[in-house]
Amino acid sequence: MDQLILADLITDLPNGIRLQRAVQILREHFECDAVGLLSLDDDSLRLVAAAGLAHEALGRRFIVAQHPRFATILSRREPTWFEPGSMLADPYDGLLDDKKGVPLPVHDCLGMSLYTEGRPWGIVTLDALEIGAFDSAALAELQRYALMLEAAVRVTALEKENRSLKVLGSSNSGTLQIMDESEIVGTSDAITQLLHELDVVADSDLPVLLTGETGVGKELFARRLHRRSRRSQQPMVHVNCAALPESLAESELFGHVKGAFSGASSERAGRFEAAQGGTLFLDEVGELPLSVQAKLLRALQNGEIQRLGTDQIIKTDVRIIAATNRQLKENTSAGNFRADLYHRLSVYPVHIPPLRERGRDVLILAGHFMELSRARLGLRGLRLSYAAERALQHYNWPGNVRELEHVISRAALKTLSQGTSRDQILTLNPDVLDVETPHVSLAEAMQDDQALAGYASDHDNNTHGSDAHLYAAEPFYGSGSVATADTASVQPAATQKIIPLRIAMEDCQRQAVRNALAQTQDNWAQAARLLQLDSSNLHKLAKKLGLK
Repeated sequence: MDQLILADLITDLPNGIRLQRAVQILREHFECDAVGLLSLDDDSLRLVAAAGLAHEALGRRFIVAQHPRFATILSRREPTWFEPGSMLADPYDGLLDDKKGVPLPVHDCLGMSLYTEGRPWGIVTLDALEIGAFDSAALAELQRYALMLEAAVRVTALEKENRSLKVLGSSNSGTLQIMDESEIVGTSDAITQLLHELDVVADSDLPVLLTGETGVGKELFARRLHRRSRRSQQPMVHVNCAALPESLAESELFGHVKGAFSGASSERAGRFEAAQGGTLFLDEVGELPLSVQAKLLRALQNGEIQRLGTDQIIKTDVRIIAATNRQLKENTSAGNFRADLYHRLSVYPVHIPPLRERGRDVLILAGHFMELSRARLGLRGLRLSYAAERALQHYNWPGNVRELEHVISRAALKTLSQGTSRDQILTLNPDVLDVETPHVSLAEAMQDDQALAGYASDHDNNTHGSDAHLYAAEPFYGSGSVATADTASVQPAATQKIIPLRIAMEDCQRQAVRNALAQTQDNWAQAARLLQLDSSNLHKLAKKLGLK
């Protein structure tokens, strides 16, 4: 284990990969069910890497004051072991892959605070469903490996800062952090690439045009641009162009003097002056009236404005970030938007991807919003069922992230209104989500059933054991091993031989393992990577299926 972590310390790895590998190594070494690495951000902790926890956990923000176990770990420099009978609520209740949505049984929990540069960085937690998994030797080992984790955190932070300096060519400094601003949640390739692109353009003074569908969070990305820019210490002024009446738009943007119009009883500065030295964010810029567009263009071209009612010139120094959900280029052809203003605003256009193109980010975001709802409603826990996860992933999300937030908030209230106690862990099912999903294939349906069957078997038999976490959120199948509902040769239902679902799933798993072993010449480690499983999990599964 030491050699693996040390090797990663001297290897150039992408952001986050080093930390994810570290928690996987810890989980296998300590033979526990879940490991979490959480960074401290003001008064809360956020998972930056995890093994054995549901996807939705990565989007959660754990306020330390609300979670006494985390507070206890942070208060000490040595490892903290919680007795199986501890009365302190476990923040991971219902978040382990094999105990999703139900209270954790009595189990072992171990944690330790992590420091960098003499300051608290966060914590590492280990959970084992087998009582007695952590002894005094485990505490000593964790204290030793915590030093390596702190080194991994430090190296990752330094590499991230060095990459930023090389790209931006600036000398921005500050506290090193692994996580980006907390409000932009997601780990998909689309978001990762977008954030990198924004970091590059942020250091310039180029006007940026953010495009994307309603609800994708364009304002959040605009605020990130401002924070990463040289103007970050100056104000960022937000103007909702759609809310500006044509009669008052000029006054709002450029200001006015006393008596400029009826009701102008005093002199007033406009938004351009308020943003002096900083950033002016023109949200929904496509809604500006044509008459105001001409005056805005003049201000952008010359860097000068005039308050309404005076000829006095005021020099301005602002960076423009605009956002729209309209197709402005097409609107210029239709005469609804000035072409010259469009070209001024879109010096650097950036498209924000819709939620349906962000893969598993929907689950991470759902976890983020569930934690907010849990705290707001005073609930012990709030989780998604496996079927609800599939429903969220298959929904098209026309309202994007904003719609997801409303869906989760509404579903939490509906579930609570059904008479459930706030002291229980509430599980959100598809019927309270109110999202319509398209027909899914037989293979996808079997994936859901496989996960549910694995959990149900483990729960019903009261086992805290080793196999349940194999039914995680990413079930696997060998290519061609499952016939879908679209297969042309599907037999009529009356002539098909029906076999128990569990047997069918085990046959499918067995074939998938055999295929992977055949492709890797019986190399179990390579086969595990093909199947996206831990090596230890693959061996356990093979034994269960009679392959060993």
